[in-house]
Amino acid sequence: MKSILLLFISLPIYLSAQITFDKVKHDFGTLNSYDDRFVDFKLTNYGPKKGYVLMVKKSLDVVYPNKPPGMEKDSSIYLRFQVNPRKKGKFQYDIQVYTSDKEAPTLIKLQGILNDLPAEGNLFTACPDFNSRPGGKAYNFDLTVITIDKETRKEINDTKVTLIQNGQPIWIEQTDKQGRINKEATLGFSYFFATHPAYNKTEIGAYINFQRNEIVIELEKNPFIENTLPTADPKDDISEVSPEEGLRQELIADASKSDTSDFSQQQNFSEQNYKPINVIFVLDVSSSMNQGDKIELMKYTLLQLVDMLRSCDNMGIVTYSDNARVLLPPTTGADKTNIKAEVSNLKASGLTAGGTGIKMGYKEAMKNISSESLNIVIVVTDGAFNKDSEDYKKQLKKYKKKGVSMSVIGIKLKDSDLLKMLEVTQLSGGNVIPINNLIDAQINLEQEIKNKAFKSQ
Repeated sequence: MKSILLLFISLPIYLSAQITFDKVKHDFGTLNSYDDRFVDFKLTNYGPKKGYVLMVKKSLDVVYPNKPPGMEKDSSIYLRFQVNPRKKGKFQYDIQVYTSDKEAPTLIKLQGILNDLPAEGNLFTACPDFNSRPGGKAYNFDLTVITIDKETRKEINDTKVTLIQNGQPIWIEQTDKQGRINKEATLGFSYFFATHPAYNKTEIGAYINFQRNEIVIELEKNPFIENTLPTADPKDDISEVSPEEGLRQELIADASKSDTSDFSQQQNFSEQNYKPINVIFVLDVSSSMNQGDKIELMKYTLLQLVDMLRSCDNMGIVTYSDNARVLLPPTTGADKTNIKAEVSNLKASGLTAGGTGIKMGYKEAMKNISSESLNIVIVVTDGAFNKDSEDYKKQLKKYKKKGVSMSVIGIKLKDSDLLKMLEVTQLSGGNVIPINNLIDAQINLEQEIKNKAFKSQ
């Protein structure tokens, strides 16, 4: 109490400061018990003297873990708040933040809807500090991307870089003369795809936030291409198409070069030529998938299929980590918005209850089984099924006889896990679909579905 009184007594010293908040309210939307429930606020001091956060008044349901330092002139700090509502439904919290440049507090409003409570009854969870790797519900910040020659370590200009988050291309930009891109981004797991005419294409996954706000991408020279810069300005191409279409065109162009089949003829997914599909995805969301490259490749792969779904198709999602659950019951392909939202919001943590997930996936597939449809369960994983998987092989044979096959999408599988997955698909009547990069994610699942759903003459 004495220290607080002293701060207020000395308040006139700092009244010349001018501290601004990047925002004063945040809507979490609908939250599940497993979702991140925190948000960061950026405070910037534009005044001539050092500024301080003197006091924060808040509800006990709001966790405020950090004691921020003072703010020098033209510097910023961050305040992080986590909400822990005690009951389901709508919530709203008003937080008063006292700063040294004004007598009245700045009012911050946090609101949202809590969909369900933690299963164990643990209402309160520790708010992550700034060194942790939180999810993607926060504000934007300035990101710097630098592309360099892996051998010479020199910056490379005219490199196209695509940023992908939650499985969706956010922007495509081109490096300047210093080999840099300065662009706004949102914190979270991210995937970067870099292309240059004289270098091999490069992909990396990374977690980015306001502290980890610089990404260096090393490019290797393509020995079969002469070391010359393009004569046309690639920026013209960037501005003409959306990030989604620009990336798709780039990936399909590469796929068509390496594929002897006529790829353009495979684009039409008409009801005349292909059966309706009844597909249930069983997704590994254990902690091993909690990496920028794996989780983003999985999301991007699934979103490509969602785009090609027809109204006659049905898609459902089962997730597994410590336990398995139905994330999305079988949903018509006409409801792409809802399906995409569930895919984009996927997060990973915990162990690997793969066997339980497979059993649940088959039960969901049986809800819409039809002799006229392609009935298939597709497991997406980066490894073997470790927990509760003793008898799932019996399920493979059982449901194969009923007309439901199972394929496996392997996200960056190790050779040892690939052999296990091949054994599984031999029992289930499906295939292993390798996904090691964005070209695989763009093409391989689509081809698997089309091959199996094609109506033979």
